[in-house]
Amino acid sequence: MTKRIALYFGTDTGRTRRIAKLIAQKLGDRALAPANIGRTSVEDFLAHDTLILGTPTYGEGALPGLSTGLAQESWEEFLPRLQGRDMRGKTVALFGLGDQDKYANEFVDAMLLIHDAVVDCGARVIGTWPAGGYSFKASQALIGNHFVGLALDQINQATLSESRIDAWLAQLAGELG
Repeated sequence: MTKRIALYFGTDTGRTRRIAKLIAQKLGDRALAPANIGRTSVEDFLAHDTLILGTPTYGEGALPGLSTGLAQESWEEFLPRLQGRDMRGKTVALFGLGDQDKYANEFVDAMLLIHDAVVDCGARVIGTWPAGGYSFKASQALIGNHFVGLALDQINQATLSESRIDAWLAQLAGELG
């Protein structure tokens, strides 16, 4: 029996949850149902070997969480609980939502915060995504000319999201072997 991919997301508008559900639908029986990170224990999170993690970026590069006005806990509260945990042998892919027009200097910045947290715990991150085709000024989530994960803009480029997701999932399939 193959192990299925776990999907976790943080959200307040529902956009990231909708993308997580679309990804799960496209993965079919290879994925578990997406789960809100604010309702997840660290133990349940660490029980998976392959994870896809999604986050929006709020304001000036913030993760979703209580300080950004969410009515529930999210990535902001969850990531500190990962500190010191062992994620060696785990593979993580990231996707992030942002608004490249309104927040052109912080586009998908929050992805880097999750990236750094899981890398600090020893996880291998796959699924970098090229920065071409976007119109933003700066992003902390860039390493060279690639984002640390799939970047989506559901405000300004929603019509491109599904084709980007399809291409990214094909890329992940190759990286996962």
